[in-house]
Amino acid sequence: MDRVMSETSETFAVEQPFVSFGEKLVSSESFRTLFREGMALVEETAAYLDGDGREESRKLARAHALAYATESMRLTTRLMQIASWLLIQRAANEGEMNQDQARAEKQKVKLTTGRSTVSADAFNGLPERLRDLVDRTERLQIRVLMLENQMNGKAEEARSNPIESQLALLRTAFAVEA
Repeated sequence: MDRVMSETSETFAVEQPFVSFGEKLVSSESFRTLFREGMALVEETAAYLDGDGREESRKLARAHALAYATESMRLTTRLMQIASWLLIQRAANEGEMNQDQARAEKQKVKLTTGRSTVSADAFNGLPERLRDLVDRTERLQIRVLMLENQMNGKAEEARSNPIESQLALLRTAFAVEA
């Protein structure tokens, strides 16, 4: 475990553990807000794809209908991965599993980033609401991935510039543009 030396009033060094910003964040109100946002996005997406989205997809030209099918599958997969990560982390926060169990379960979750595989023209031909859901889900995924990397100490910025990595995480958590 990383430790910092600090002086007490008697001027001798005492080892103190580093405070992990990522671990503190996942047990904070900010995480609960992220959790609610993620679950709401899952519900909103499911309602759209089963309702208005289904109707909108029927009106699309063949090329755009294929793009719709591709993007809706990617969207659903991405949201299920995010929801899995959020549920595992919440279970760890609430003591339903320990951090080692949570880490093992999160190894099964694939939080990969990546933009649409359809062409820009095909993507732009999709219904606006689907495009919005894709964009919002990608932003949420980036926030979750940054948090996961911060918790695991994998954020490159954390090694080279810990202050910048904390600022980047805050900007992402609060959706502030730099």
